[in-house]
Amino acid sequence: MWSFIRFFIIWVSENLSIPFWTVGHIHLSIKDYHISEALLASLALHLIVGVGFFMSYKDHMADQKKEYKRNEEEN
Repeated sequence: MWSFIRFFIIWVSENLSIPFWTVGHIHLSIKDYHISEALLASLALHLIVGVGFFMSYKDHMADQKKEYKRNEEEN
């Protein structure tokens, strides 16, 4: 189950980061929310994208290490 949640967070951060930042901020600035609701919504969206970006980065670095070791073994 953890691997699915991890995959979902990474997928959301990679595929919805631009809509979160563009449409989300425009919507939050046009719609008349209380300032605390707007800040909480913005913070939550940034947190989701940030965590997913970090997870994706860690996966990428692990893949790079595996590829480097594989190349060393071949030589």
